[in-house]
Amino acid sequence: MTTKERILVTGGAGFIGSHTIALLLDRGKEVVVLDNLLSGRLTRLPLTHSKLTFVEGDILDYPLVAKLVHGCDAVLHLAAMASVSFSITHPLEAYQTNAYGFMHVLEAIRQADHPVRLVYASSAAVYGDAAHLPCVEEDASACLPLSPYALHKVDNEQQAKLYTRLHGIEALGLRYFNVYGPGQDPASLYSGVISRFLADHSHEVPLTIWGDGTQARDFIYVTDIALANLLALESSYSGVLNIATGQPETIFDLIQYIAHASERAPVCDCQPKRSFDIHLSYAAIDLAWQKIGFKAMVSLEKGVEVMVQQRD
Repeated sequence: MTTKERILVTGGAGFIGSHTIALLLDRGKEVVVLDNLLSGRLTRLPLTHSKLTFVEGDILDYPLVAKLVHGCDAVLHLAAMASVSFSITHPLEAYQTNAYGFMHVLEAIRQADHPVRLVYASSAAVYGDAAHLPCVEEDASACLPLSPYALHKVDNEQQAKLYTRLHGIEALGLRYFNVYGPGQDPASLYSGVISRFLADHSHEVPLTIWGDGTQARDFIYVTDIALANLLALESSYSGVLNIATGQPETIFDLIQYIAHASERAPVCDCQPKRSFDIHLSYAAIDLAWQKIGFKAMVSLEKGVEVMVQQRD
């Protein structure tokens, strides 16, 4: 294991990136952030911190990416068009960012004059409606993507594995499950169900449920994601890992937690299930513990309670 002291974070002004950067800075790391600010916000970053450098730019700008990569010893690649619905309605634009942008990062690392470790955001979306649960990393047959975004992440994983095999690059993909927590913008295309539910509930707007409410997800709090990113950067393991709690929770469970934390029952509006919605998804988490020592610490009930208190 080699300590990584100067880290490039692409998409660092986003929800996950900003929480991770706070942890990296707290651990004494130097951080360079590359973000085009299409969905990221500068207000999320401690811009006056002496160990933080912000660069406004795009991962599709290869010369810029290469210059920044060459000045760092690790890359945390979070930049993406992460909206499933956007990837369906704008497939070319989403593919350009998610596939070509990722290749720019990989190629810049290959061309660097020193070893540069890559940790990148993959997604539980690669599993689709998995035939076997919990979702296990080594089960190649389990990857059945239901959206262009999910397919982009499968492509990223395959490209990273190829570069590891051909060029010896250390590359670790983290399959984040359903991330939530403070700072997630409920109005964003990239926002998850929890932040939208809490925003609607606080404004006494009915909560839209796509399906019958029995669909279940593996929800993971954003500070746990930040910790997983840190541990992954400090590791030398290459491959893919699930980053999750291993505990499925239904939408009805989530609504009960919101009701308990807010002391007010939400009003729900059930709509037909959408074609790209996954009914049941949760992760096998043993490999993340074995390879990087990661285990999620925050339960969904506790996480929802914290978010409700912060909104009050």
